[in-house]
Amino acid sequence: MTSTSRPDTATNGIPPLAPRSQNSWARAIGSLIFVSRWLQAPLYLGLIVAQLVYVIVFMVELWHLIEGVIHDITHLDEAVIMLAVLGLIDVVMIANLLIMVIIGGYETFVSRINVDGHPDQPEWLSHVNANVLKVKLAMAIIGISSIHLLKTFIEVGGMSESGISTDGEKYTPIGVLWQVVIHMVFIVSAVALAWIDRMSQQTLAKAHAQPAH
Repeated sequence: MTSTSRPDTATNGIPPLAPRSQNSWARAIGSLIFVSRWLQAPLYLGLIVAQLVYVIVFMVELWHLIEGVIHDITHLDEAVIMLAVLGLIDVVMIANLLIMVIIGGYETFVSRINVDGHPDQPEWLSHVNANVLKVKLAMAIIGISSIHLLKTFIEVGGMSESGISTDGEKYTPIGVLWQVVIHMVFIVSAVALAWIDRMSQQTLAKAHAQPAH
């Protein structure tokens, strides 16, 4: 007596193939998820607009600095000029941070930017990834925090225990201490991110160096 095998029964221990409709649905969902990365494109375009705003802010601050120098060129206050220049540097560093987020984020999470061989291609763009981007952003934040901390140190020269008021802002010893602590937290975070990135690279290098069995 012969027995007929059922079409859905595994043969020789090999499980039956999934229906074609399920594979089609899986591919469609995967394609939709992959294409959804383009939803981030308007975010980076918005950051370009924000960078334009910072360019306007920089030009306005620079004009105020030049106007103040011309208005009373015989009585220049070095501390005031230094604070104004630090403000300009702060704007530039934030603009640099925006550039790294726009270019690096778009390259990492949205689509490749075909600038290979371009003379103006940023050096870090050739090996950018999520870890490298995090480390560079952390370093940029440390630079911005350093500028703010330096401005605070210039403002609070000769500060008493009760604090000091400058340009409508009040500085107290506790407030300055917390600003230093926050700056140190940024530094520790950047060091931790750099260490994690280094450990990841060493792990990958060891994995590639192992001979295949």
